[in-house]
Amino acid sequence: MNARTRLLFLAILLSVSALCATAALASRSATPKRGGSVTFARIEDSQSFDKTNVFQNESIWLAEQIMEPLYTVTPDGKRVKPWLATSVKVSNGGKTYTFKLRPGVKFSNGKAMTSADVKFSIDDARKQSKGWGYLDAAIKNITAPNPSTVVFNLKFTWAPFLADIALFANGIIPKNWNGEPRAQFYKHPIGTGPFMWDKRVVGQSVTFKRNPFYWQKGKPYLDSVTWKFVTDENTRELQLRGNQIQVDEFPPFNSIAKLQHTPGVTMTLFPSTRTDYLDMNEKYPPLADRHVRRAISHAIDRQAIIKSVLFGHGKPANSFLPPQVPFYNPNSGGLQFDIAKAKAEMAQSKFPNGFKVTLLVGAGAQVEAAMGQILQNSLKQIGINVTFKQEDTSTEFQDVQKQNYQLAFSYWTMDIADPDELVTFAVDIKGGGAHSFFTEYNNPTVVNLSHKAQRETNAGKRAQLYNKLQQIAAGDAFLGFLYYSPFRYAYSSKLHGFFVYPLGNYHLEDAWLG
Repeated sequence: MNARTRLLFLAILLSVSALCATAALASRSATPKRGGSVTFARIEDSQSFDKTNVFQNESIWLAEQIMEPLYTVTPDGKRVKPWLATSVKVSNGGKTYTFKLRPGVKFSNGKAMTSADVKFSIDDARKQSKGWGYLDAAIKNITAPNPSTVVFNLKFTWAPFLADIALFANGIIPKNWNGEPRAQFYKHPIGTGPFMWDKRVVGQSVTFKRNPFYWQKGKPYLDSVTWKFVTDENTRELQLRGNQIQVDEFPPFNSIAKLQHTPGVTMTLFPSTRTDYLDMNEKYPPLADRHVRRAISHAIDRQAIIKSVLFGHGKPANSFLPPQVPFYNPNSGGLQFDIAKAKAEMAQSKFPNGFKVTLLVGAGAQVEAAMGQILQNSLKQIGINVTFKQEDTSTEFQDVQKQNYQLAFSYWTMDIADPDELVTFAVDIKGGGAHSFFTEYNNPTVVNLSHKAQRETNAGKRAQLYNKLQQIAAGDAFLGFLYYSPFRYAYSSKLHGFFVYPLGNYHLEDAWLG
C-alpha cells in the first residue's frame, strides 16, 4: 500500500468512525419511542428455529430474539455477562458451576421461568448429536435444588464452559416443550426473549411480535419485526430507498459508498468476526489430495478479490480463526497467492494434468459471482477447469450442509467468546456435528490438539495448543481462507438503537423508530 493509498484509507476509516460515533451518540441521547414495526430484507430464508440443531445464521439470529441463555456475550464480543442468571459460583476445582437465576423472568406465555426449565432446556440441547450438543460435552449432570438455583457438574475442567453456556443453542425454553411434541414446538417456539412468535410464510417471511412479559421493563420498543427473503441485491436497495423495508442486510460492497451518501439511509460497517472461505469437499477425489488443496489456496488472488469485489473493505485471511477471537495466531501460515507455488503443488499431486470441478454460486449474489470469475481465471492457470452451478442462496447453503457440492463459498461468524466453537466445528470430523465444516477434513493430530485445548485452563498453554493447531490446519489447506470483512448493514435513519455485535447477533429490544 503506497503513501497516498494509506492516507486515503485512513481518511475513510476516520470518516466512517466519526459517522458511527455520531449516530451512536444521537441514539443514546434521544428518548426511545414505543411502537412501530421494522422489516429486514435478507439474502436467505430461515431453515429452522430448532436452536439446538440449526447452523444457519439467518435462523440463529432470529431465534435469539425469542430464546435467551443464562449468560450472553458483551458488545465487544470478547467476554460474557449475566443475562437470565444473575451470578455464578465456581467450586470443586472448576468442575461445579452454581447459577442464581434472575427473579421475575417469564416466558412469553406468562409462565414463570424456573430452574426446572433451565435443566430441561440444556439437557435437551446436549443430547443433540447432530447439532450443537458437542459444546455441552463436558456436562456430567444438571440439578435444580430450588426454583432459583441451577447446578452444573462437569466431567472434567472445561475452559470454555461459560462461553458455551452463552451459546444460543443453550437458550431457555419451557420444560417439556410447553406440553407439545418437540418438532411442533419449534414451529412456533416460546422463550423469554423480547419478541414472540407471530407468523411465517415459508420461503418468504417471518414475523415476531412484542413479548408483553419481557423481563426488561419497558422493552422492547417495537411492536413487531419482520424478516423478508429477497434474493436480488438491487431489489433490497430499492425497497430500502422506498421505505418498504427498514434494514438491508449485507448490501453489496459496490453499493457502500453510494448508500453512505443516500438521504434517509444509515450505512454502517460493524466490526465483525466474519471469515469467508472456499469450501473444498474431500469426497470429490481431487480435493482429497493435500497438494491439490494447497495449489488451490495458493491460486486464490485475495488482494484482487478485496480490491475489485470488496472495494477495499476487507483483509486477506491467514487462518480459519478471525483476528477478534482469543488465541488467533497472526503467524499461522495460511497460504497466500503465488501461482508458481500453486503450479509446483499441482505437479506433486495425483492430478498433475488438472481436472474439472464445479463451483456453487448463489443466484443474485453479486459478491459470489465476481469471486467465482476471479477464481475461475486463477485456477485455469494451474489446469483446473471450473464450471458454475447457480442455485438460489437458501438451496445453495442446504447443498453445502448435505455435502452435495465440490467447491462452494461459505462464511462463519463466531457465536461465543471462545475459539472452541469454531475449532471443533471446523476440524473435529466426529465431534463438531458438521463433518469438519462440511469438507470431510480429518487430521487426527489437529483433532487431538483441539481436545487438549478444551481442557487446558492455563491461557498461555492454551495459546500454544491453538497456535500449533492453526499452523497444521493452514498447511493442510482444508479450506481456502479468503478474507475477513465487516458486517455491512444499510438501514433507515429513523431506526435507532440498532447495533450488530462482532458475533453477528443483535439485541432488537434496544431498537426503536424515531
